[in-house]
Parts: sequence; structure tokens; C-alpha cells
Amino acid sequence: MKTHYQVLIIGGGTAGIMTAAQLLKKQSSIDIGIIEPSETHYYQPAWTLVGAGAYDFGKTARTMASVMPTGVDWIKDYAISFDPDNNTVSTKSSGDLTYDYLVVAPGLVMAPHLIEGLTEALENGTVCSNYTNPQKTWETIKNFKGGNAIFTQPTTPIKCGGAPQKIAYLAADYFKKNKPSKPTNVVFATPGSVIFGVQPIRETLMKVVGRYGIHFKPFYSPVKIDSENKVVYFKHTDPNENLCMVNEDNVLGEKSSLAIDELIEMPFDMLHIAPPQTAPKFIQDSVLVNEAGWLDVDHNSLQHNTYANIFGLGDVAALPTAKTGAAVRKQVPVVVDNILLLIKHNQKGTKSYNGYSSCPLVTGYGKMTLAEFDYSGSFTPDPKLKRMLVFDSAKEHWRLWMLKKYGLPYLYWNKMMKGQEV
Repeated sequence: MKTHYQVLIIGGGTAGIMTAAQLLKKQSSIDIGIIEPSETHYYQPAWTLVGAGAYDFGKTARTMASVMPTGVDWIKDYAISFDPDNNTVSTKSSGDLTYDYLVVAPGLVMAPHLIEGLTEALENGTVCSNYTNPQKTWETIKNFKGGNAIFTQPTTPIKCGGAPQKIAYLAADYFKKNKPSKPTNVVFATPGSVIFGVQPIRETLMKVVGRYGIHFKPFYSPVKIDSENKVVYFKHTDPNENLCMVNEDNVLGEKSSLAIDELIEMPFDMLHIAPPQTAPKFIQDSVLVNEAGWLDVDHNSLQHNTYANIFGLGDVAALPTAKTGAAVRKQVPVVVDNILLLIKHNQKGTKSYNGYSSCPLVTGYGKMTLAEFDYSGSFTPDPKLKRMLVFDSAKEHWRLWMLKKYGLPYLYWNKMMKGQEV
């Protein structure tokens, strides 16, 4: 069995597959191995729609073999540790693998144990999450008879910071159309200071919140779930804890009269939550992370801050922007450019990642706004949207819903996974 690769990639998710595919498109002779234990590759952005009954879960899954680029060695194994001083990655079953260049892109992992009672609540069926089982979310919404429907998220960074509120809007729209038998309160509680950090998008979303009569609770951090009695406990957060959504104001303004350590009880009839999320344990336990436990890379070059032949991208990277597939789309060409020029000329490339990310914020069935932004938090809409006759993507539009449901999945499977820059 082969034990050395010119480029070794950890992770067969969006970032890993795209990096391998683009490298091979630019230099077919390059020698690449991908460490990935999973047999299935998921298009997770569609899980929001699955959770609202608007997308077939089966269509979000393809075999890993079908997306693995031709010419790559697929190492069906788990990476378990690093020895970057000796250019080595240890695996669970395949022994040690060495590399000239390493791309670290294993994504992140769900960490429900960080909220007391959440692991049990997800297991016993009283709480749902699009992040773990979107089909169950749809069953929960369909069977909701009224009462308190609570949607919340943790203080940790999470995949797509807007996803916990998207499902709140879709559920509120569903309840409006299908009238639960009992009076209903829809609550969106977030540790953040604002509904969204990009101002034009925030203005639209506050109108959406008003339209559905959603109770918006900023500075609410979920800390405990009593699934037996159907009560979720929140702590009122300090602005320094508001890590869940990037680009926020994080200003408390007037001092709250609520003591910081005082718990707020909220009974629920339905609870949707984004579990806390962290880097995988083998990443956290390595010398490659920053103090917060995420891969320590330069924000623009995506090169590791200590080891020059290591690059990191995707959800595992310590970048002050939202963790989305759209961000990966802009990160991959930077990593590819760097690696190819290092191989050929022993120098870094000239491309730079500016923190671009986007969040397609579904605001109801057939409605969406598209938040595109960079490290500065500026609203940066793609000029190509005008071709779709969308002239202000900060406003709700049915064409954006069509992009989310049909356009983006097509681009993902047929362009991004094939190594095309889009």
C-alpha cells in the first residue's frame, strides 16, 4: 500500500473534494490521496428545505465513490493524529501516511453534550434539529398541534449561522397556512445581539419576524434542556459570548436588569435547535489549532500559521466568517493556487481570500433573500444575480427560492464537485 502523497487531503466533504478536483484540473499529474471514512457524501444546504417538507432527503445524498475525482487515491480511513514536524498523518487502520503538502478539511462535528440534556433530548424524540435529522424536523412541524414552538442556537460557531432562523420562518409560514388547533407562539432565541449582522439583510429579516409575529429573543443562550418536562433553560449572555453568528454588533446597549447567571425557563411544545459544534477531536488535540480549538490558518492565504506546507479550509478553519459551502467555493482556488506555485516555484500564489461567504435565507415557502458578505461585514451581492432579474438580493424574491431549490444543487453536483470554478 502507498504511504506517501504529494498532496494529502483530510476530508471528503465539499472542501476536500473541490480542492482535489481543481488541483487535478490544473495539473493532472499531481499525486493526491484523500482520507475519508464515509461512504456517503451529502449536500447539506438542502437540509433546511427537507426540514420543511420542500425537498427530498434522498436527493441530498450520493455515494462518496461517485464524487471522488478520478485519479485520486481514496483512503477509506480515519485520520487520528498529526506529526507535522515529520510531515506525517496517522490513521486508524492504514498506519502512517506522509506528504509534501497537507490540506486539512475534515469539517466540524456536532457536540450536543455541551448543552445539558441535549444528547438525551435528541435521542428520545422531544427535540428536533435540521443539523442531525431534517426528516424528523418535518415530521415534528407537520404534527405540531400548537403551543410554544421554539427555535434556538448555541454560542459556539455553527455551520451556516442563518440556518436556525430559516427553519423558524418556514415553520411559521407552515403554521400560518395550516392553522394548528391550539394558539401558537413561535420564538426565535439567539445568543446574538441582532437577527443578522449584515444591515440590509437585517432590515428585511426584522420585517419577516414582524409578518409572522415571531417573538425574537436576542442574548438568549440555551444551557439546559429538560426533555421530560419539555422546558428549555436559557442564560442571558454577555456580549463577549456572542460567537454564534459572525459580523454582529455585539453591543448590549443599556445594561439588562436580568442577572447574567439567572436562568430563564421556557416551556416548549416543539423545540428546534442547532447543537453546539466544534472541530473534530483529533484536530482539537493537535498542535495545529488556535486557542479556541479551530485550525490556525492565515485568514487570506489559508496557509497554516506555523507549518508552511499545511493548508486548511472549510468549516474546520479558524476564519472570522460564516461556515458555508459558498465560503468554501471562494477558498478552494486560493489553496489550489498556493499549492501549485509552491510545487513549481517554491513560492505562494497571489490569490487572497477576502472572507466571502453567503447565506441563502429562506423566509417562507417560495421566498428567499441572499446574504453575501466578506470579512468586513459589507453586503457584497453577486452582479450575476441581475441576469436572474434579481436587482436587490437583500429583499425577498421567488427567483432566489428557485436558485436555492434548483440552481444551487445543480451547480454543486455538476460544477463544484467536478472542479470547475463557479
